[in-house]
Amino acid sequence: MSELTVWFDGSCPLCRREIALMRRIDRRGAIRFVDLEQAEPAACPVDRGELLARFHASENGRIVSGADAFAAMWRAIPLFRPFGLAFQGPFASALLERCYRAFLRARPALQTVAHRLERP
Repeated sequence: MSELTVWFDGSCPLCRREIALMRRIDRRGAIRFVDLEQAEPAACPVDRGELLARFHASENGRIVSGADAFAAMWRAIPLFRPFGLAFQGPFASALLERCYRAFLRARPALQTVAHRLERP
């Protein structure tokens, strides 16, 4: 089994929801999730700003980001493993990266909506 660490933005309502789902599905506890809002600087292998700007993971000591980080996380969870393996190749990875970059452009607006939905 690979060692996988995922860093996430604990102040982002979208990130919190996604990570909560991944934690529920990761029944084996294969993934170590690090909330950047609570993490000590030593827990950050790259600049904290970079970690907050893009999704990052460390798979067996190799830092990956964006689509590659999602694929690594999916490979660690049996239910999503086929997707993680499918997006490992260069063509599929490039396609997923394009989708991820489109999401990053829409993320601020989606965060605003998610913040509004969280308020009582």
